[in-house]
Amino acid sequence: MFYYTYQDKICFSQKKYVDLPRIDESQASHTEGLLYALLELHPQQSRRSFCLSTPGLLELQKEGLNLLQKQRETGPVLPSWLLEKINNRKVMALNRFYPDWDNAFSMNPLHKWRVHIAGLGDVGGTLLMGLRLMGGSCIDSIGIFDRSQEKLLRWQYEINQIYGPSDTPFPSVDIIAEEDVFNCDLFVFCIAAKVPAVGEEGKDVRMVQLEENAKILSIYGKQARASGYKGLFAVVSDPVDLLCKSLLLSSNQDEKGIYDFKGLAPEQIRGYGLGVMHARALYYANQQEDTIHYEKEGRAFGPHGADLVIADSIENYHESRSLLLTEKAKTANLEVRKVGFKPFIAPALSSGALSLIATIKGNWHYSATYMGGVYMGARNRYHPSGTEIEMLELPQRLLERLQHTYTRLENLL
Repeated sequence: MFYYTYQDKICFSQKKYVDLPRIDESQASHTEGLLYALLELHPQQSRRSFCLSTPGLLELQKEGLNLLQKQRETGPVLPSWLLEKINNRKVMALNRFYPDWDNAFSMNPLHKWRVHIAGLGDVGGTLLMGLRLMGGSCIDSIGIFDRSQEKLLRWQYEINQIYGPSDTPFPSVDIIAEEDVFNCDLFVFCIAAKVPAVGEEGKDVRMVQLEENAKILSIYGKQARASGYKGLFAVVSDPVDLLCKSLLLSSNQDEKGIYDFKGLAPEQIRGYGLGVMHARALYYANQQEDTIHYEKEGRAFGPHGADLVIADSIENYHESRSLLLTEKAKTANLEVRKVGFKPFIAPALSSGALSLIATIKGNWHYSATYMGGVYMGARNRYHPSGTEIEMLELPQRLLERLQHTYTRLENLL
């Protein structure tokens, strides 16, 4: 193993780099902050940085569904102090094939975050309520933006008048100008150009929204690029997974449409739509004795929509029960529409507010992150060292279902 110092950071690699100042292992072992593992992966099919949660990731050659599958540990024998750093999630992997790989040095999050929300419709407004009520321990303040000045004033008045009888902290909420939307640690995109009306249940309503929402999202992607935004960009509008990919592409293209890696890094973009699908699966699983184990044993994967994958259990996977829960979760929104309402409350809170708070706190949650060219929903958590995707011993039949979903998302955009 080779050790280096660069921009006052301690790096290490299995490859010898002549352009980086070398140091010895004893000096590297005494660092108290993060360590940085230097890798080389195809930049258009991999992340710029991520949490090195297992030694096996040092051998990573390409990214894809393999990020979900627990692998047998191979590779070099590492010193105990370095293994301890990895086990404590104190190592960030950096992809040196990115032109701006060293920009990841400045990505470390704060204890309390500044959050901005764009779009105060049904979802955005409900999400704002959730963050105000439950985010006081990890959110410093919330900025809100919407095209409607009346809507902004209404929310500023009302949301800041929510207090409890105890000394529970509530983040303050203020109106922001459009040019200031990226002066934050977490930007939440809740704008929707078209929200399918009640009665449009005959098709996958998420796909109806893709083209128009992508146009709006690209404007914000370009603005994030121009401002050199360093925080997280959370996509809540549908279809979450495809919009994340659309945002990555648009923010990294110059005026001539050339992909130049000068926009958002793949890991800065996260999609928040899977949390409610897990919650819906859990709702139905708890109604039957033969699926009640889902809460502790099951997992949700994939998009907020047609290609969702619910597994009733990882260790004791049962195909028919898993398919039943998948179908129940996929169609749960239609039950709300049948009684004449748009299903936005559960998504805004389960996929939105609760999952965003979990992200800030570094807790396990469901969201879509970048896996080899596809934004794929799975359980993960966000550390100062980057995103850690949960790795499991997945049964073969479940892997086949996941591969089908992954390929579908890959082919759609």
